Amino acid sequence: MPLFMDVHHHVPGAKAKDVADAHMKDLKVGGKYGVKYLRYWLDESKGKIFCLVEAPNKEAAERVHREAHGLLADEIFEVKEGS
Repeated sequence: MPLFMDVHHHVPGAKAKDVADAHMKDLKVGGKYGVKYLRYWLDESKGKIFCLVEAPNKEAAERVHREAHGLLADEIFEVKEGS
């Protein structure tokens, strides 16, 4: 399954609890589309969020964010895991 990193460049006021809540919503919706959000990272000072996701394609990952909470990524990159 392809692996993607999505980047939300500026989510004003984003706090750890907000991102955790959004992640839980992604987990609930993801199964409908064969998508599994694995991890996320937040830089509160810049309002930047990064999400690591297994998905059949970028569009499926985007669909989950749209349906789960509406916070769409600004960029989505296909990535390969390294050590």
